[in-house]
Amino acid sequence: MLEGTLIAQSLRVGTTLAGLHLTVRKISRYRAGGTPPDQPGIWTTLDFEADDSDAKELAEVFAQVLDQPGWYVNFQSPAESFVVFPGKIFRYPRGDAAGRAAAQAHGRQLAIPDPQLGRTV
Repeated sequence: MLEGTLIAQSLRVGTTLAGLHLTVRKISRYRAGGTPPDQPGIWTTLDFEADDSDAKELAEVFAQVLDQPGWYVNFQSPAESFVVFPGKIFRYPRGDAAGRAAAQAHGRQLAIPDPQLGRTV
């Protein structure tokens, strides 16, 4: 089973997520700390689950609908981590320091603050 979190504000205006096989487990709204000026201060997150076999499709769809520059979505299976940025997908074994470092480095290139990268990437 895949588990992940999507920030609703990360979706590019005019995009739609439809036909995905996701189960939303929790929806939360909170004041995000340490956001840069180009991100809203209040976020809505959707914690979701999906079947492992849907991982590649989910990653590809998320890569197409995320806004730029500083947004990403992450999800993981028991064996793998996925970090998806607009147009870029990182897929690596869970616990793989090199894979995580590569995703974080890409996030820094997009000006994502380190506290946001350290929590989930």
